[in-house]
Amino acid sequence: MSNVINPAVCGSLQSNDCLVEVAPADTLIIEVQSPLKDRFGDLMEAAVRTSLQAAGIDKAYVRVTDRGALDCTIRARTKVALERAGRSHS
Repeated sequence: MSNVINPAVCGSLQSNDCLVEVAPADTLIIEVQSPLKDRFGDLMEAAVRTSLQAAGIDKAYVRVTDRGALDCTIRARTKVALERAGRSHS
C-alpha cells in the first residue's frame, strides 16, 4: 500500500463539480462537505474509497467539498488529486 506524499487539489467549487483536497496523514480520513450530504454522503464517500483503493492508498486525509457532482466526477477528481500528490510505498 501507499501513502500520499504532498498536499494536492483537483476540481472547483462551481455548480455540478467538487473540490477534492488530499494531504499526508497517519490514517485514512475522509471528510465530505455537501448540501446533499444527508442524502448522498455515503455514496460520495464510497466514490472516494473506490479511487483510493484503485490507487493503493491506505493513509491520507481527503476532503471533498461538493457542489452537486456525480460520483464519476468525484472519482475522477480524487484520482487526479492523488496523482498530483505523489505517493510513497510503505
